[in-house]
Amino acid sequence: MVGRIPVIDVHPVVQGGARPAKATVGEPLPVRATVFREGHDQLGAELVLIGPDGERRPPVRMKELVRGTDRYEAWDAPDAEGDWAFEVHGFSDPLATWTHDAGLKIRAGVDVELMFLEARLLLERIRAEATDLSADDEAALTAAEDAATDEIRPVEARLAVLESPETQAMFARHPLRDLLTVAGPFPLYADRRRALTGSWYEFFPRSEGATLDPKTGKVTSGSFTTAAKSLDRVAAMGFDVLYLPPIHPIGEINRKGRNNTLTPGPDDTGSPWAIGSKHGGHDAIHPDLGTFADFDAFVKRANGLGIEVAIDLALQAAPDHPWVRTHPQFFRTRADGTIAYAENPPKKYQDIYPMHFDDDFEGVVAEVTRVVRLWMSHGVRIFRVDNPHTKPVAFWERLLGDIRETDPDVLFLSEAFTRPAMMHTLGSVGFHQSYTYFTWRTAKGEIEDYLREVSRESDHLMRPNFWVNTPDILHASLQYGGPAMFAIRATLAAMATPAWGMYAGYELFEHVAVKPGSEEYLDSEKYQIRIRDWEAAERSGKTLMPHIRTLNELRRSHPALGLLRNLVVHATDDEHILCFSKTHGDDTVIVVINLDPHGAHETTVRLDLAAAGLPESYVVRDELTGAEWVWGADNYVRLDPAGDVAHILSVRSAG
Repeated sequence: MVGRIPVIDVHPVVQGGARPAKATVGEPLPVRATVFREGHDQLGAELVLIGPDGERRPPVRMKELVRGTDRYEAWDAPDAEGDWAFEVHGFSDPLATWTHDAGLKIRAGVDVELMFLEARLLLERIRAEATDLSADDEAALTAAEDAATDEIRPVEARLAVLESPETQAMFARHPLRDLLTVAGPFPLYADRRRALTGSWYEFFPRSEGATLDPKTGKVTSGSFTTAAKSLDRVAAMGFDVLYLPPIHPIGEINRKGRNNTLTPGPDDTGSPWAIGSKHGGHDAIHPDLGTFADFDAFVKRANGLGIEVAIDLALQAAPDHPWVRTHPQFFRTRADGTIAYAENPPKKYQDIYPMHFDDDFEGVVAEVTRVVRLWMSHGVRIFRVDNPHTKPVAFWERLLGDIRETDPDVLFLSEAFTRPAMMHTLGSVGFHQSYTYFTWRTAKGEIEDYLREVSRESDHLMRPNFWVNTPDILHASLQYGGPAMFAIRATLAAMATPAWGMYAGYELFEHVAVKPGSEEYLDSEKYQIRIRDWEAAERSGKTLMPHIRTLNELRRSHPALGLLRNLVVHATDDEHILCFSKTHGDDTVIVVINLDPHGAHETTVRLDLAAAGLPESYVVRDELTGAEWVWGADNYVRLDPAGDVAHILSVRSAG
């Protein structure tokens, strides 16, 4: 039923309110609605958040986005984790109606004293209904009452008091709400801040601290003990989440050799995603990596450095995984009695059996829940989920819901490079973050469109995590763009979104593909141990580590960079230069990036000052070079990738 003051098209609402929209503690959330009424009387609209305690927070007045459109918006932020809701209140606003009508009638000499009488009655209502008048409010109210009743004072002077900024501000703080209509409540869920913000780094623990015998050529695997020493390097670059690919025993049947060959040698290690062998399955640790005690020590040391450890949840099995024997119903048997290996055309995974969910759904839920809770008991509070889009959405809704019931701080990152409907639905049923199409957005226009999409259009469904590379994805732009492109993509990912990620080797500019046209790395770490000389790279200066450290330091020092929904794209006159800004309170960061790694470009950056919350003149400081300039709406920029690929500008003061 339509309310007395219609409130329709409320956003964010997920599936008609069946599921909560995404929110984060301390993250401003935009709520929009269409609110209108009949006739010419004025109306008001307010956003009201309802906390996990059931208490309604103070209302926030909504503003019309574009005059005459009836589309209103307000921002507010949850201040605690848990189940929230919001309502949109529409009401007839007699104070705004009087202000509008009085300005016309009194100046025209129509119903002058009648209008002042109506003012007195409205002021009496404010005095009777307001319970929290401040000293300023009391002063403004008294002055308005005197003006409304003083018939000796000139009419123009009386009206000026009632239209003054002080009176109007008092009206705004103590509105009168007639014909109140409430839309909602609509559900929200506020997660802990790590669900939104984090700098992720991925390494294979078997490569960290691995050694090569120069005489025999034999490689000795790294372990949790040796990998723990690499945590200092990860912390020094400013990362606060370390993601480990699967750390479980690796299957021996159909094991892959180097570069994904089907003919492994006796020393080939196989892919960690081929989980399970005689040494155990998802609830076991590869013997080369150590014991659970070693893992616990690794997690403890990471936590001591301010790093959370995330592990992979890959629901698949090698042919010799214990589940194949103990839970055969978890796999689909073909007509000839065999189990088909996994495929993601054109990729084939002969060393992996995909799981089947429809013959024993409850059994799969119980077993996977047991595995997840086992790792939770060892300090893991973040899981990166491999290919969740190849499993039933109903399974994830059940699993993630059960975990949230008891441990709402546990987070899940969706590695779903798939259709938008699936990505959004996985987010809506409980995944806290998602991999994105960022890797394949390289041209200015498509990047601008994608930034708008993830920050304002799909933000209530999924939180983006921009990864510049993964063990599976070496984009052509990195293969041929040189070190400048590595800096460009890292800067863009780290500045544009509150969550970004990088796989080890990126900082060393690793860029050689296994073959032309492929996004697979040559000598991929998925199939072999990689030994990298980090110290030699730092000594030679052939590393992106200092720039990455600076990016993560800026993310920590600027609150605006830790938010998603505050991004504003600005116009530039060159097709290779991208500009956006992020603002939170008095913190504003403007980012200008040259997307061309091979050539210098110059342009005029045309800032939307109102959208960015900027004055007509202000001072900016380049956080990368320390240079300062006075800027306004239109600003000249020249960026040469041989020197600077970007300006990261903090607003220092008004000019």
